[in-house]
Amino acid sequence: MVNNLNLIKKNKIYLYAIFIIILFTLQGDAIHIHEPSPNPLRIVKIDEIQNSVLSENFPIYLQKIKGYIGTVFTIYTIFIAIIIFMENKNPSKTISWLLVLVLFPVIGFIFYLFMGQNVRKKKIFKKKRKRDFPFFEQVANIQREAVRDKELFEANESFVKKRLISLILNNSKSPFTINNHLKVLTNGDETFSSIIEALKGAQHHIHLEYFIIKDDYIGGIIKHILMDKAKKGIKVRVIYDSVGSWRLSERYLQEMRNAGVEIHAFSPVAFPLLSRKLNYRNHRKIIVIDGKIGFLGGLNIGDEYLGRNPHLGFWRDSHLKVEGEAVYGLQNIFLMDWLFVTNQEITFSPIYFPKLSHYGEQLIQITASGPDSDWESIMQAYFSIISSAEDRIFINTPYLVPGESIMMALKTAALSGVDVRIILPSKPDHKTVFWASMSNVEELLEAGVKIYQYKKGFIHAKIVLVDGIVASVGTANLDIRSLEINFEVNAFIYDQDIVSKMEKNFLIDIEDSQEIKFEEFLKRPLINKVKESTARLLSPLL
Repeated sequence: MVNNLNLIKKNKIYLYAIFIIILFTLQGDAIHIHEPSPNPLRIVKIDEIQNSVLSENFPIYLQKIKGYIGTVFTIYTIFIAIIIFMENKNPSKTISWLLVLVLFPVIGFIFYLFMGQNVRKKKIFKKKRKRDFPFFEQVANIQREAVRDKELFEANESFVKKRLISLILNNSKSPFTINNHLKVLTNGDETFSSIIEALKGAQHHIHLEYFIIKDDYIGGIIKHILMDKAKKGIKVRVIYDSVGSWRLSERYLQEMRNAGVEIHAFSPVAFPLLSRKLNYRNHRKIIVIDGKIGFLGGLNIGDEYLGRNPHLGFWRDSHLKVEGEAVYGLQNIFLMDWLFVTNQEITFSPIYFPKLSHYGEQLIQITASGPDSDWESIMQAYFSIISSAEDRIFINTPYLVPGESIMMALKTAALSGVDVRIILPSKPDHKTVFWASMSNVEELLEAGVKIYQYKKGFIHAKIVLVDGIVASVGTANLDIRSLEINFEVNAFIYDQDIVSKMEKNFLIDIEDSQEIKFEEFLKRPLINKVKESTARLLSPLL
């Protein structure tokens, strides 16, 4: 029995095809049903035939078609339900998918076929996972031994810090680095000014990887810098996500290539609704310059990130400029993604991992997660620091749809007396996700979490600050798509000066926000509750 179930699971696509054939066959048979005349030899007039068809045969004909269609959809529902249960999804996802399939049978089937199933995830990204540079794993192994032997930390070291470093060493094999200098960038003007300055100073190579690249004002500035550098003989490599950057024209791409820029799409999707890769997107934002300077964070390349979208207004975000050893981690992630999209292996060499001078003593771990990861490493890191917090947790996130484990950690921390504060946007950039986020507000408020809505513009930062000791900055939102599906990258920072500056920025953001009071939130309009409830049902699918 077990072997049979495994066989079915491995060959689901063939079962889908067979099912569709059966569906159309049964529908075809239903269309050709004719009720025989009780006396075929009897001669009747035309008007009698018409009356007979309209009064007797036609309703029977419709009833039989209806019966066949009902039978087909009953079989269909049972078939898909079995498939979903065999996927071993978590219960909330299972219920949500079943609800979609029942309410929207045909559309739900297509949506599940291309967005819901994860059966091919490991197969698609198996090659990518096997090609990581072994150097980083070797360093992580050495550091793990030091942690195990208690040689790494002082006796009075923070539990949050020790636990998180150990977790990331184990779940993503990401070593921690000490020789670093960090600069936290808090908006588009500051971020793009810093990026442009660094790009102009490139001497050997520029590696750029983004979810969204637009050919607008700021996109045009960066494009021309990259083209100019490529013409001067500097190696310029660009990865863009084919879905996030779907508006990039062939003219734009050809212009870049003609200038010598090597630019490739991540997991290209020619026909989105017919591709199983549609669900696994590269949400990373990485720049590496000469192996010495790196950038990562929440800002894509587009004018709205400069506050030029009149609906969203001022764009509040968080980005990092990194100089030092932590850039090695960003370089490693980029080169592995480059190998995946181009099948061109770049040799591990001092050109891309140069010997560095002294930059500082800021301890950082760069960690990535995605469908190719053994563990959901960023989600586990979030869970670890939230559940380990002793005094305070400050969070900025544009979307608050984190799943049951993170929700439980946040509520438990607040009920334990930890000061938990979350800043959300007050206006949506994606309405369904906005209302799904608002559906989680009531239970968090009830547990004692303080939630604020940013009023100065739109807040897109993805930061978690814990106890003034640890900070996370990166691309991962507190939503299921970032934590379980997309390719993401975060920096975990263990420097009290940096964390202190970020906490001050957070408190400034609170001054530009309005707190949601529990009693007032309970009185929100019925239409808002309906929107929240509807979006919440779909939240495991977002």
